Amino acid sequence: MQKINIANGPEDVSRIILGCMRMPALNAEDAAKMLETAVSLGINFFDHATCYGAGEAETRFGEAIALTDIKREDIIVQSKCGIRPEMQIFDWRKSYIIESVDEILKRLKMEYLDILLLHRPDLLFDPEEVADAFNELEAAGKVRHFGVSNTMPMQIELLKKYVKQPININQLQLSLEQSQLIDQDLYMNNKTTDMSVMRDGGALDYCRLNDITIQAWSPLQYGMFKGMFIDNPEFPELNKVLGELAEQYNVTKAAIAIAWILRHPAKIQVIAGTMNPVHLKEMAEADKIWLTHEEWYKLYLASGKFLP
Repeated sequence: MQKINIANGPEDVSRIILGCMRMPALNAEDAAKMLETAVSLGINFFDHATCYGAGEAETRFGEAIALTDIKREDIIVQSKCGIRPEMQIFDWRKSYIIESVDEILKRLKMEYLDILLLHRPDLLFDPEEVADAFNELEAAGKVRHFGVSNTMPMQIELLKKYVKQPININQLQLSLEQSQLIDQDLYMNNKTTDMSVMRDGGALDYCRLNDITIQAWSPLQYGMFKGMFIDNPEFPELNKVLGELAEQYNVTKAAIAIAWILRHPAKIQVIAGTMNPVHLKEMAEADKIWLTHEEWYKLYLASGKFLP
């Protein structure tokens, strides 16, 4: 698998990430097979969050990796904190960030995280508190790199005023159907469609200007966790074009949909959330595909967009 370097962060990381949100559904042995499959495909990046199975995803990962020959130094382990569903709050307080990392490492049975992301903005966040937390975690050797998730450019700017560590990741939703990151530039000043509305403060261009790697979550989903658009009768034209290109490249529709994201020059990483080894192998085929300019636009238009 092709690798990229994250500016001010880990180097030689896979363009496809294994998202571990659904790992609690597996026992330790099956989870170990999943990890081994990922590594065999060249995937060396694994994404977690404290709210995935209320921490059980991290626990299962820790159990599973102990059953493999995978070396800790050969993989990138990332987790996120900030969402507290049990309390119905988002929390970026220093005490909670530090406590979260300690619990994450305990569940993973690891001494450090390669990357910690703050998971969705806490509307009451104090950037100086966040900076203190990051400094303490870095000094203790518990976290090597830092980033955010679903965070607006000006919120990142506010963090950067106080945080000395580079903010090098922003994890954002992006798929052929959920393509707001891209749409708003195309429809600039166009009052005939709400796709011209800027909902993210220009996050895509901001991240590119500031060497922040975007990680695309839910690359095969439509809406907010409504389901997959692959083979969904609500998206006939999109599936028609996906099918044509899948046949042309001898891969699955899912691989084409992921290749569409990877084709973007922003060097976006894609999070594959499957816990099925066969599906992961199929999705990893996207790394071998370089869609043409014309094919990229054909998929974009088939997803319900139009050229103004």
